[in-house]
Amino acid sequence: MPNMIPVSSSNLSAVGYDGQTMQLFIRFHSGALYVYNSVPQSIYEGLMNASSHGQYLAAHIKNVYPYRRLS
Repeated sequence: MPNMIPVSSSNLSAVGYDGQTMQLFIRFHSGALYVYNSVPQSIYEGLMNASSHGQYLAAHIKNVYPYRRLS
């Protein structure tokens, strides 16, 4: 798993991305950790640069890329 970068969000606590496997890791304040697969680098960069990480996640990642809960 890549290094997780803390983000300022009411819902997300940290984000990590592995460019080689195109896997996006999201940790929520609840402690849940999810991995989203086949996520392009541009989507990861958009998430990190978004004014609202949660809104970007909902609009561009959830229900778009396959995911699974890791913990």
